[in-house]
Amino acid sequence: MTTIRGLPPGRAGLAWLARRRTVATRGAYLLERKLRILLAEEQDYALLAERTRAEWDQSVRELEQLMLRSALLSGERGLRHATDGATADAEIEWRLTMGVRYPAAATCTLPRPGAVPLADNAALPLARPAAEHAVRSAVDHAVASRALTAIRTEIAATRRQLRALQQRWLPRLDAAHAGLLIQLDDQEHEEHVRMRWAADPARSGRAEPSAPADGSRRPARSRGDLP
Repeated sequence: MTTIRGLPPGRAGLAWLARRRTVATRGAYLLERKLRILLAEEQDYALLAERTRAEWDQSVRELEQLMLRSALLSGERGLRHATDGATADAEIEWRLTMGVRYPAAATCTLPRPGAVPLADNAALPLARPAAEHAVRSAVDHAVASRALTAIRTEIAATRRQLRALQQRWLPRLDAAHAGLLIQLDDQEHEEHVRMRWAADPARSGRAEPSAPADGSRRPARSRGDLP
């Protein structure tokens, strides 16, 4: 019989195993439900990550072309003069789904325009909105890819937990239940045999004296008779 720590003996063990099997079955159901929801989220965020990556790549290519034109017109020194080194900020909105916390959206705060573009550089006025679009696209892709990573990590953990219940714990409970039933059946059979033996004088060793062959009764001894 499969040994499970804490299993009570006798029929109390059957009730103990039944309760734990109910809990394990309920847990497996909840994990399957969680897995279905997470797989749907994974599909959505996989498409979103793919789309935002394409937008980011496209915006970076457009920005590189404009920056190259600006560098050809004004040189690298002119580009440094047209920028002030300000950075953008991103505020992340978080979401909690089935116990998984991941970024759901982000709001970018871009710096205000600094130096006035050079008069002889017509590409710089176009480079700024292209750069802003590239930054927003990068943040959107970072949010989608980070959410996708968190969801996939939780999916892997949920699958491990579900396999542990379905392939190890539930089979152990079933094997212990079957083994305990066999053990109790053997004990009841042995008890039944002992009761039958106890009820049969010939088997219990308390047989009565046999009667004479001629059928007559033996005279009863009185207290005064010699042995």
